[in-house]
Amino acid sequence: MRLFVPKIFFRKGDNLSGILIGVLLFLVLTAGIGLSGCKHKIESNNAPLARVGEKYLYVNDLKGIIPKNTSARDSLLLCQSYINKWVHTQLLLQQAEKNLPEEKLNFKKRLEEYRNSLIIYQYETEYVRQNMDTIVTEQQVNNYYQSHLKDFQLKENIVKVIYVIINRSRVDSPQLERTFWGMLHLPDSVLLDSLENYAPVMAQAFSADTNTWIPFNQLLRVIPIETYNQGIYLKNHRIIRLKDDSKIYLLKFVNFKIKDDISPEELETNFIRQVILNMRKMKMIHQLRKDIFKSAIKQKEFEIY
Repeated sequence: MRLFVPKIFFRKGDNLSGILIGVLLFLVLTAGIGLSGCKHKIESNNAPLARVGEKYLYVNDLKGIIPKNTSARDSLLLCQSYINKWVHTQLLLQQAEKNLPEEKLNFKKRLEEYRNSLIIYQYETEYVRQNMDTIVTEQQVNNYYQSHLKDFQLKENIVKVIYVIINRSRVDSPQLERTFWGMLHLPDSVLLDSLENYAPVMAQAFSADTNTWIPFNQLLRVIPIETYNQGIYLKNHRIIRLKDDSKIYLLKFVNFKIKDDISPEELETNFIRQVILNMRKMKMIHQLRKDIFKSAIKQKEFEIY
């Protein structure tokens, strides 16, 4: 049995829709191979799908581009997209090669430099992965924070806040408002216990997280606070009550920091840990390079003329 796959040749300006015919035949034929158990193979040299100048795209070049369980229609579209991209890339490449001067086309030195850099990077990365201490203690974080305070100025206002949102359509909303409003005036430890027991059932939404700093602008997406000066507002409001047509908003500011204040350490901990690890990495790589050089001198592995 001899399989036939039509050759499809392209020149600049050709209509690429004919690709579908060749790809369809390819898929049908290769499917037929599997069904019939035929031992013949389609040889890439005998099954070109497209040509641009002296460059050919073969059937075998399309292997692996179609995910498993892809429908026949989607397979055709993927093949068509691949071949179209290949043709356009080759046309552009050949046009560039015709018009660029020879010195612009000589990539041998640059490719060698890139290969060398890539090999060194891979080696250093693996060396660091195997040898670097990745534990960063709280004391190390605090030491870095205290010695770099000027680097941690806030770029926006942040808050720690407790809030409760009540649905005004509830018959008991006035009673809930009084209850939650009274809770907000309790000491924080008592307030949090009360909210965790009561709010999940009675409130439309609530937050009792007093450990997390959030941007004030993020809070405004939940609570419709209107102010022209956030800093002054935060300095003059601790427990507030707001209402609109559908909801009652009750909130308590547990803490706040104004823009240009020093950012809290807990907000910067992850960043500081990463900085410390990066510093260790750079130091380790620097030492590795020095050690390799010293060892080469000792072993007389190189000469400079």
